[in-house]
Amino acid sequence: MNFHLFDRLSLDRCFSRYYNFLVNYNRCINLTSVTEKKEFYIKHFLDSLMITRFVELKGKIIDVGSGAGFPGVPLKIFDNSLEISLLDSSAKKTRFLEQLSDHLSLKFEILNIRSEVLCRDLKFREKFDFCVSRAVASLDILSEICLPLVKVGGSFVAMKGPNFETEVSRSKLLIGLLGGQITNVYKFSLPENFGERSLLEIKKIKKTPKKYPREYSEIKRLSNKSKNIATL
Repeated sequence: MNFHLFDRLSLDRCFSRYYNFLVNYNRCINLTSVTEKKEFYIKHFLDSLMITRFVELKGKIIDVGSGAGFPGVPLKIFDNSLEISLLDSSAKKTRFLEQLSDHLSLKFEILNIRSEVLCRDLKFREKFDFCVSRAVASLDILSEICLPLVKVGGSFVAMKGPNFETEVSRSKLLIGLLGGQITNVYKFSLPENFGERSLLEIKKIKKTPKKYPREYSEIKRLSNKSKNIATL
């Protein structure tokens, strides 16, 4: 894949149907602040698909904090062989994802539950080859609610902006405790000056101890504490 996919995506009927459906739905329930077509295609579709430029996705994939479907739905459109689960704690967003799935005639497992709760379910714990997330949370929080879902040998891919170094330095110890190891960091620029992006690939090298994830209130409290220490 290269960086010049806008024309190709614009001609793809499934992406067009996705865009139109979301923009119309967005008039009732706010799912995205980006609705202008070119910006939408680059910031949402192209950004989602950039994972495939760097990481060979295969097998079972879970998209944590899927929201309006990014990156999971574009990845499924791009490669229908992928087995993708879409997870979001918001019932409004999962209802949208269910309707979108029907509209596009694509099959997903759609989960309306908090990730830290799902991680404790043995049906899902360490059952995924890949976890991907564009969720708006710091890397330490994301790692604790995502890595327990990944099987040993799989990877968690965190989609970030350009300023991730501080998050990495605060998260390395915890990532190791969770059984992960940061193996690759990929950086790229979106076309049309739509921003810098980074992908952090965290390999699952050993099983996650049973104590993780902790309750979300505790995860959040310790994350805020580490942020405050880092600013001293």
